[in-house]
Amino acid sequence: MSKEENPNISRDLPDLQRKLSLLMDSIQNNAKVVALMKSPVGQCLDRHPFVALTLLVFVALSAFPVAFFLFLVVFTSLAAFVGVMLLEGLVISVGGLALLCVLCGLGFVSLVISATVIASHVVVSSLINCGLSSRH
Repeated sequence: MSKEENPNISRDLPDLQRKLSLLMDSIQNNAKVVALMKSPVGQCLDRHPFVALTLLVFVALSAFPVAFFLFLVVFTSLAAFVGVMLLEGLVISVGGLALLCVLCGLGFVSLVISATVIASHVVVSSLINCGLSSRH
């Protein structure tokens, strides 16, 4: 079986090498890559391939934790926004109920004051009318 697979592998290997070399050429001829390689950072990475590989692995491995952290930040911000909205709604509701109670109390007090003023007016006018009618 391995003798039958070897001819297929040996035919596919040059094709794979050709595709890989075309990919490398397209990456190396990219304008952004050329600009990076001419910069001081690119020249340093070109002189130190271990540092370049370490940096590449670090960036690749840190992508998921950074994305997870950003998701948590967005989720926490949305939760805080909703919490503030709920808290604000609670404060407005409690304040509205307190205002309703105060206004009901003021309505009752105004009714009592109005009734007292009207009763006083009736009593005083009756006394004045009785006093004026007894003089005549």
